[in-house]
Amino acid sequence: MTAGRLPASAIVLAGIPALLLSIAAAVTLGPADLSVADVGSVVGHRLGLVDTEVSRIGQGIVLQLRLPRALLAAICGAGLGVCGAVLQSLLRNPLADPFLLGVSAGASTGAVSVVVLGLGAGAIGLTAGAFAGALVAFALVLLLASVAGGAAGHTVLAGVAGTQLFSALTSYIVITSADAEQTRGVLFWLLGSLSGARWNDVVLAGIVCAACLVLCLARAGALDAFAFGQDAAASLGVHVQRLRIVLLVATALLAATLVAAAGAIGFVGLVLPQAARLLVGPRHRALLPVTAVLGAVLLVWVDVLATTIAAPQEVPVGVVTALVGVPAFAVLLAKRGRVS
Repeated sequence: MTAGRLPASAIVLAGIPALLLSIAAAVTLGPADLSVADVGSVVGHRLGLVDTEVSRIGQGIVLQLRLPRALLAAICGAGLGVCGAVLQSLLRNPLADPFLLGVSAGASTGAVSVVVLGLGAGAIGLTAGAFAGALVAFALVLLLASVAGGAAGHTVLAGVAGTQLFSALTSYIVITSADAEQTRGVLFWLLGSLSGARWNDVVLAGIVCAACLVLCLARAGALDAFAFGQDAAASLGVHVQRLRIVLLVATALLAATLVAAAGAIGFVGLVLPQAARLLVGPRHRALLPVTAVLGAVLLVWVDVLATTIAAPQEVPVGVVTALVGVPAFAVLLAKRGRVS
């Protein structure tokens, strides 16, 4: 372990209980007064572990509103952090984040097409529309990048072009077709919102996030090799083009799933990998789990802040992550500058 850096195992072992406590605390916070004991009784009663009588209102608040929301926040934080860490290494760009590939902009276009234009004639919902739009945008970005040559720089430029295109389409649809109520609802979703969290969102996002994390950990050595460039990675036996496509697709699918469930939550995938690198270094076998744990804990508390800072009105999560993320990013830049 390099001097001044912490062991990743210690951070993860401390982070998991911190995450569980954060979720338990988040479930107690809100307009209805609940204690940790109340939450434990509801969950224990649901699992058949306790015989304590629990009110239907209490069960509804915990099991249908707050618990899925807190769990989805944790999953989104972990998934966005992992996506950012992988893309920053894969593209050799410290400013890469999960939305660089046009996924967020495409999801926004798909969502407003369903909500405002009625695309699908009611057969698909906002989540499905957002997911479809994200996949279309990512496919276009991959096509542009491959036509340009497929290098990391070409992928970044193709992602910027795709993002601008779909952002323009979203703005055009909202301006020309949405009424005031639709515009407000779409804007709130575009800025990130966990208020509509459902258990099927939690399950799907959790499965995709876990699968992506396992895949990326399995290729941690190859990701380390990418830090030295494509030629160096190839000389070490890495199938550069194949691995890049596999990991780009995996991270894009994860980002699309998270955006479809919770909207565009920025800065998590940009800032968290940078902070994790300062703590444990650049090796991905340590970096990825630490980033996931830090992202999960962070977004749980960011969502708590979003629901309480202007209560009873709720602030979009993406607004709070930006307000917190910009100063944090400035501090990280200063620390990296002193280190270098």
